[in-house]
Amino acid sequence: MTWSAKQYSMFEQQRTRPVRDLVAAIPDGDVRTAVDLGCGPGNSTEVLADRFPQALVTGMDSSDDMLVDARKRLPALNFELADIGAWNPAQKFDVILANASLQWLPDHATLYPHLVSQLTLGGTLAVQTPDNLDEPAHKLAREVAADGPWATKIGAVKHNERHTASYYFELLSKHCSTVDVWRTTYHHPLAGSAAVVEWFKGSALRPFLAPLTESEKSAFLDEYLARITKAYPALADGTVLLPFPRLFIIATR
Repeated sequence: MTWSAKQYSMFEQQRTRPVRDLVAAIPDGDVRTAVDLGCGPGNSTEVLADRFPQALVTGMDSSDDMLVDARKRLPALNFELADIGAWNPAQKFDVILANASLQWLPDHATLYPHLVSQLTLGGTLAVQTPDNLDEPAHKLAREVAADGPWATKIGAVKHNERHTASYYFELLSKHCSTVDVWRTTYHHPLAGSAAVVEWFKGSALRPFLAPLTESEKSAFLDEYLARITKAYPALADGTVLLPFPRLFIIATR
């Protein structure tokens, strides 16, 4: 299952807004080192570097395609190929940013405390994860996967479990001096139902589409589009407002 920087960046403005809100909430302080885990094409890294211009900022991602775009975008910064699940750096960081990346990893009960342990004393872990598994876009993807002729291939596909705000607050409070958790629903104006499908092709639909042949992908997307059109009715001008809830965490060691 590979990532496409081009597909992901089609809605860069909308995808970057949550990370701006997240990074703005990081406490002021003497931030000398910062890392962006799951930096993607570099849009989140750019926000982090602008917020802390005095810091040595590094971006990390598991996708070579994403890193190519990130390096073009920010040639002065260092970007590394890395797996967040196996990340064990030699140094501690003042800020660890994980924007829309940790939901792809399992075992958050172990992962989140591990990331906190990589902070300097007083350092901040800043996390944003989509909180939309119960939204129509996700439900319909699971329904189309289970209903179609491809069911034996993808009918059992599930995204990693997402947890509640209270789960993360309780988990991180054992390791941090302060924990702030909040949830925001963005309503992104998109140019019709087809744009909603394009949005999720760059993220949530990836595990469903990856095992399919090209003809199966086309048929899957046609059926998904038909159901999305009913679930997200367009406004008078054709715009579709896509509700997108996200969970935010600022945890200070």
